[in-house]
Amino acid sequence: MKIDPVTLDIVKDSLIAVSNEVFYAFARTSMSPIIYETLDYASGIADADGSLLTQGNGACAFIGLIAPMIQEIVRKFGKEQMKPGDVYLINDPYMGGGTHLSDIGMVMPVFYDGEIVAFVGNKAHWSDIGGMASGSFTTDSTEVFQEGLRFSGVKLVDGGELCAQLADMIKSNVRFPAASEGDMWGQIASLRTGYRRIGELCSKYGVEVVRGSMKRLLDQGEIVARKRLAEMPNGVWEMEEFMDDDGHGNPVKIKVKITITDDEFLADFTGSSPQVASPINTGYSSLCAGVKVVYMSILNPSLAVNDGVFRPMRVIAEDGSVLRCHSPAPTSCYFESMIYSSDVVWKALAPIFPEFLGAGHMLSVCSVVLAGLHHKTGEPFLIVEPTGGGWGASRGKDGEVGQFCVGDGETYNVPVEMAENRYGIMIDEYSLHTDGTGAGEYRGGSGAVRAYRALTDGQLFTASFGRNKYPAWGAAGGGDGSYNYFEFHRADGSVEGPFGIVARTVLGKNDVAYMVTCTGGGYGDPMKRDPEKVAWDVKNGYITVEQAREDYGVLVDPRTFAVDGLCR
Repeated sequence: MKIDPVTLDIVKDSLIAVSNEVFYAFARTSMSPIIYETLDYASGIADADGSLLTQGNGACAFIGLIAPMIQEIVRKFGKEQMKPGDVYLINDPYMGGGTHLSDIGMVMPVFYDGEIVAFVGNKAHWSDIGGMASGSFTTDSTEVFQEGLRFSGVKLVDGGELCAQLADMIKSNVRFPAASEGDMWGQIASLRTGYRRIGELCSKYGVEVVRGSMKRLLDQGEIVARKRLAEMPNGVWEMEEFMDDDGHGNPVKIKVKITITDDEFLADFTGSSPQVASPINTGYSSLCAGVKVVYMSILNPSLAVNDGVFRPMRVIAEDGSVLRCHSPAPTSCYFESMIYSSDVVWKALAPIFPEFLGAGHMLSVCSVVLAGLHHKTGEPFLIVEPTGGGWGASRGKDGEVGQFCVGDGETYNVPVEMAENRYGIMIDEYSLHTDGTGAGEYRGGSGAVRAYRALTDGQLFTASFGRNKYPAWGAAGGGDGSYNYFEFHRADGSVEGPFGIVARTVLGKNDVAYMVTCTGGGYGDPMKRDPEKVAWDVKNGYITVEQAREDYGVLVDPRTFAVDGLCR
C-alpha cells in the first residue's frame, strides 16, 4: 500500500501529540505533589510489538523505560490473552522497566477493530507503597521486601472493570490510601485518553496509515542516529570512579568502557562492584536509562526519544552487580548508582564531545523524605522530593544554578508556599549556596540551601545526598566544585553533621534540617576568565575577594568591586 509521505508525517506528529496529551492528562488528575508539582513520572506510546514510539518525560531517569515495561507485560501475558480495557500494573525493579518499588508502571493495550495496534504506558512515583518506612524508599533497607509492595506484572483492570481485590490490597498496605487511589485513577484515566486518541487516528486515517507512520517514526530515528554515529570519532574510552559508599562505609566502584564505531555505541560496565546490602543498587533497565541520557546528549539533545534512536546503542553489565542487581537486593535509592553510571560515561566522553558535555554537576537526586503530623490539623503528612543544586560549567557558558540533577531532568521543586501550607514545616531558607568553588574560565553553577523547620515533635527525616565525599569534577583545566551534605540544627543551638545519608532521624519542634547542595565543576583555565566577570562574581556574592585573587589572579576592590589589577 503506497501512502503519501506527507500524510505519514502528519500522523507521526499526531502520535507525538497524543503522547504529550497522555502526559499532561496525568498531571491534571493525580493527587500527589511529587506527580502534579514535581512531575516525577513519564508516559509513552509503543507499537504493537512494544517498540517505543514517543515518550513524555518529567524525570530523565525514565527515558526509554516505557518500552521494556510493555514488553515484559506482553511476555508474561501474551497479546492473545489481552482484551480492550485491560490495564496491567508493574513495579518490579528486576524486570523490564524497573527502577524502585515506588515507581508504579501501568500498561494498556490499544485495540482497533478487535486487534492490538499499539500500547500506552506510564510510570509514576507514588508517595508511599508500603514497607518499613513512611515514603517507602529509605536508606537503610537491606532487602527489597522491606521497601513496599512488589508487583511483577498483574492485571489491575480487567476488560474495563477494576480488580477490586487488588485495589483493596493496595489501599490496605499504604499509608496514604486516598492519595494512592487518586494517583492510580489518574494513571488509568491518562492511559484511556491515549487509547481514545489513537483510536481516533485509526478512524480518521486508517489502521495501515497509522502503522506506516509508526514504522516511519522508528526508521527515521534510526537513520538519524546512525548518521550521527558515523560522524563521531571512533575509539575506546574508559573511566572508573567510586560512589561515596554503600551506606556502611564501603566504597562502591563504577567502571565503564565505551566503544564508538560507525555502527554502534557500546557501554560496558564489566568490573563494577557486586550488588550490596543497601538500597543503592539498580536494575538493568535503569542502568540503560542512565546511559541513554548521555547518548542522547551527544547524538542530538533535541531528537525525539524512540526505540529507533536507541537501536545502535548497547549496554553490558554483569548479573549480580550493583548496576544489574537481582532479588532480593534493595533498590529504593537506585538513582544513586544509576546517575553515577551516567556520570562515568559523561566524564569519559567530556573531552571528546566538549560541545555537548561540560564539567561535573551535583549528581545526586538529593532525595528527602520527611514524615510527621501537621501542626494545625494533627493529620499525618509526607514530603517526598528532590533538592536542586549546581551544574558544571561548559565550553562558553557558566554552570546553571540551583537545578535538579541529570536524573531528574524536567522535574520541579515543591513551591515554598505550597510546602508550608500542606506540611508541618516552615522553610527558613531557600537560597543559593555560593561557596566559590568550581573555578574556571567558565564558573561552576552555585548549589542551593533549603532549610526545613519542624513545627511538631517526632518528625522523621530520611535523606540520601550522594556526592558527599567526592566533589563535582572540573573539566578542561577547571577546578573541582564542592559537596552535597545536610546538618541538623537543634532547637537548643547544637549542630549535628554534616551527613550524606540518614534514615528516620527524629526532629523535635523547632529543629531544622539544613540541606546544602554542591557547586558544579569549573571549565577551562581560571586565569583566562575575563577580569570584569570575576569582579561581577564578587559583587554578586558568587566568590569572595580572596577567591578572586587566589583562584583567578584578579584583584577586586571590596567596596567598589572595580578591578584593581592582576596577579596572574
